Amino acid sequence: MKQIHIKLDEDIHKRISDLAALEGSSLQEYILSAVCNKFRQSNNQTNQTGKFTFIDLFAGIGGMRLGFEEVGGKCVFTSEWDRFSQKTYLSNFGDMPEGDITKIDAKEIPDHDILVAGFPCQPFSIAGVSKKNSLGRAHGFLDQAQGTLFFDVARIIKEKRPKTFLLENVKNLRTHDKGRTFKIICETLQKLGYSLHIGIHDGKHYVPQHRERIFIVGYDMEVYGGMESFQFPEPTQTPRPIKSILMSEVDDKYTLSDKLWNYLQQYAAKHKANGNGFGFGLVNLEGVSRTLSARYYKDGSEILIPQGEGKNPRRLTPRECARLQGFPDTFKIVVSDTQAYRQFGNSVVVPLITAVAKEMVIAMDQYQTNKILQPLMSV
Repeated sequence: MKQIHIKLDEDIHKRISDLAALEGSSLQEYILSAVCNKFRQSNNQTNQTGKFTFIDLFAGIGGMRLGFEEVGGKCVFTSEWDRFSQKTYLSNFGDMPEGDITKIDAKEIPDHDILVAGFPCQPFSIAGVSKKNSLGRAHGFLDQAQGTLFFDVARIIKEKRPKTFLLENVKNLRTHDKGRTFKIICETLQKLGYSLHIGIHDGKHYVPQHRERIFIVGYDMEVYGGMESFQFPEPTQTPRPIKSILMSEVDDKYTLSDKLWNYLQQYAAKHKANGNGFGFGLVNLEGVSRTLSARYYKDGSEILIPQGEGKNPRRLTPRECARLQGFPDTFKIVVSDTQAYRQFGNSVVVPLITAVAKEMVIAMDQYQTNKILQPLMSV
């Protein structure tokens, strides 16, 4: 990261400091945001290319954006509240995401063809529900911090009426609260006037990781009348083994200490004796891994790489985590290892998103083609 040092007279410094204080940000963060807004304005004026426009909500580090840009889209708005994710996003896309979505006026969001949102999954994930239950805390829509954020997506859809949208979440969303949560989500989207296509897909067909996620694709009934020809992609590639994403040289700091390795083995043995399946995941290098989670930074136990006789297993490096999610090696990692593990664990399988995005665009294009040809064919 580069630094710029500038001199300001006292009056300008005070005015900027006061504005930063009003927004609850530091002076440095305020100036960075202002510079990024200038870049964003410039990009919107000079880069109008793109087959379609889209917005990226709950953007994380931009995994969804990569997939939609790959099939010709132009991102016109981004929202992500986590400051570390914002830093990674800015470094890779040149855009500083807007912050808290609950404070964003939908009217101020640019018009767009496709809305993309990987709204927070912790309230619905198996791990998230278990943890909140153990703490006596609410989950799902009763989780005031995250569960109701779906309705912010809904209010933006209602205001901006994108032609289509893609929502992504954990597989458990469908069965959470005996299916009531998912029923509310679907009914809300249908009442807004969208036909829905729902599928559960595993990232293992695109990367060497077992990662099941639910996808909800919606098309505006006012535009397509429910006649869109969308279909989820059928995997055609043979799954790659996890050894294909491993680095040839890895720092010893990623090797588990004797203390941690002994603890993980004892923990697994204890639960096995009690008939539970909890324990570390030592990877078969010819196969695929378990699901990478945001907690990977804690001990790496769900995905451990064997290193041969006499050496403890190791964690994946952040770059290997990026590869496991299908990010290109050109993607910049500009945060600490702990934050990088969280970011990639919370992200998406980029090639799977690309495949879904491609089918969404094909359906949009096909409908327009049929609409043009239909009058000609009836002559």
